[in-house]
Amino acid sequence: MAAADPQARFGQSVKGLLSEKVSTCTTDVIALTKQILKGSRSSELLGQAARNMVMQEDSILHSEDSLRKMSIITTHLQYQQEAIQKNLPLSECSHDLGIHEDVKDYYGKRLKKKEDLVLNACVAPAKALPHYVRDVLKDVHEEVESRHYGCGLVVPECLENCWILDLGSGSGRDCYMLSKLVGEKGHVTGIDMTDEQIQVAQKFIDYHTQKFGFSKPNVDFLQGYIEKLVDVGLKDNSFDIVISNCVVNLSPDKKAVLKEAHRVLTDGGEMYFSDVYADCELPETMRKHKLLWGECLGGALWWKELFKIAKEVGFSAPRLTTASRIPVNNKELEDIIGDCRFVSATYRLFKIPSNRPKEKCRVIYNGSITGCKEKLEFDVNHTFNEGEAVVVDEETAAILKSSRFADEFTIQSLGKMAPSSGECPQTKSKDAIVDPFELAEGPEVGGTPSWAKTC
Repeated sequence: MAAADPQARFGQSVKGLLSEKVSTCTTDVIALTKQILKGSRSSELLGQAARNMVMQEDSILHSEDSLRKMSIITTHLQYQQEAIQKNLPLSECSHDLGIHEDVKDYYGKRLKKKEDLVLNACVAPAKALPHYVRDVLKDVHEEVESRHYGCGLVVPECLENCWILDLGSGSGRDCYMLSKLVGEKGHVTGIDMTDEQIQVAQKFIDYHTQKFGFSKPNVDFLQGYIEKLVDVGLKDNSFDIVISNCVVNLSPDKKAVLKEAHRVLTDGGEMYFSDVYADCELPETMRKHKLLWGECLGGALWWKELFKIAKEVGFSAPRLTTASRIPVNNKELEDIIGDCRFVSATYRLFKIPSNRPKEKCRVIYNGSITGCKEKLEFDVNHTFNEGEAVVVDEETAAILKSSRFADEFTIQSLGKMAPSSGECPQTKSKDAIVDPFELAEGPEVGGTPSWAKTC
């Protein structure tokens, strides 16, 4: 019992600190604190949190930064509470918290511009930007652009009037670009956990509203965790598109990220995201390497695992759009990485309504999407030429009929009928490219392979 007394006393002192400092902190911290303190097992949680903080956060707790104290304490408590609810080891949740803190420190304090990156995983898109996107990027403020660390092209087609959520929005580069493309009737929300990045993004809301000629802002930024969108008030079925640019790999819980994205998407909505993938399950030595995490490699998902997670949370099978190899030109890191290989790849996932019948269809693209008049490169296995009739599989047909693309196609159900002579059947599933390494190492890196473009 004697050993437990100091922990209990420390837990009470933490509770006192929460009560004493609550009036000086931001609304989200206050709400979280009150929620946890009202919990039925708050004293037990406080005791466990106290023990963790004695071991890990003592120097911070004795600093003068009360807001940072509160953030760390409440985040500790939240993770301990979830560990008990999910019957997870408490050490596992502490590990997740450590990753979040390391990533926030890396992107908030260490990196000030792209040139500060050790590797080039987050600087080269897989293919050239279309002209209409390049034109918009010219209007993005240079300070916002200089703090952007994305790894790919996250500009899905058919954006007018859409509501978009950007997971890990950083300095807001992609949000501002998309806010111009969705127009005044659309809206873009960015969420990021890093104080410094959020401050840069929010600083230029009025600048871009005026630059784009809008009467009022159509973009906002929230501070929070992409695994916990509910904590910042994002409701079910509230977005048409969720994007992310080189951020999912930084999360310690990829499944939670995809599950939350699926929850906030409307039926027919899409998650369109670029990220870093590995060709194998990474060893613990890499997953615990802080620099590799910060440089987007240590937390990279084995690409096959993405398909498993997507299915578990309810998404359609991931559809590959671009991929490019990531070279590691650093001797020290090469020795740690060994034979593991990495790519930057963009996938699109759709939330197909459960009641949508799946049947083969004949579809004709009408050529009305901005920047895609002659053809729509939907993924590496499906390119739709304007006016050309093609036959698509059941899942592709369900996606086109239930998503924002429905009005861009003439769609006719075939049922069990065979395609008419001369019609172009799209790629059969057994021939489809799903492996980003196969695409990245192929003859047409980062683009649609020639055999998938036409019949």
